[in-house]
Amino acid sequence: MKKVLFVCVENSNRSQMAEAFARMFGGDRIEAASSGSRPSGRVNPKAVAAMQELGYDLTTHASKGLEAFNGQKIDVAVTMGCGDECPLVLAEKRVDWKIPDPREMTPEQFREVRDLIGQKVKELLSTLEE
Repeated sequence: MKKVLFVCVENSNRSQMAEAFARMFGGDRIEAASSGSRPSGRVNPKAVAAMQELGYDLTTHASKGLEAFNGQKIDVAVTMGCGDECPLVLAEKRVDWKIPDPREMTPEQFREVRDLIGQKVKELLSTLEE
């Protein structure tokens, strides 16, 4: 099972949705998690609503910090374009996606970012070996 960690500063939007997509698309071959360098302590209600439209319940997620992953072996660490490098996360591979922060976007724009994240997660999962 491959371990994938999605990281963004607040762990409230992009990284949360990426974790959700990895769980949706990766099934039992992926162990997906997300975290932030300065977690906000909550998942943005806009992200909850956007994922609910696709049948995923983000209310079961919590905004959490990187501490739990420091020194832990991760197959792929994906940063969402927020500038975090996560030096204490021992990732075999690091990827930065440069996804715009949807926090202040309209619902339509937020959905576009959500769908971009879903597409990138699918692409990432297709590159991971069993």
